[in-house]
Amino acid sequence: MIVVTHEIGFAREVADRVVVMIDGEVRECGPAQSVLSDPTDPRVRAFLSRFLTETPTITTSNSE
Repeated sequence: MIVVTHEIGFAREVADRVVVMIDGEVRECGPAQSVLSDPTDPRVRAFLSRFLTETPTITTSNSE
């Protein structure tokens, strides 16, 4: 399945592989974890740093 999105957080959660395009040009392509956490392209790194933060921690309450 191919999903096109501008929601970077969503892509990080559901994608196995991602392609990052800037100005209509493919700048990064590869495993989602690798591309989104340690991009090699400086423009992709700058772009993602504005949108991605640390992975949120989900906590649950077990009050009984």
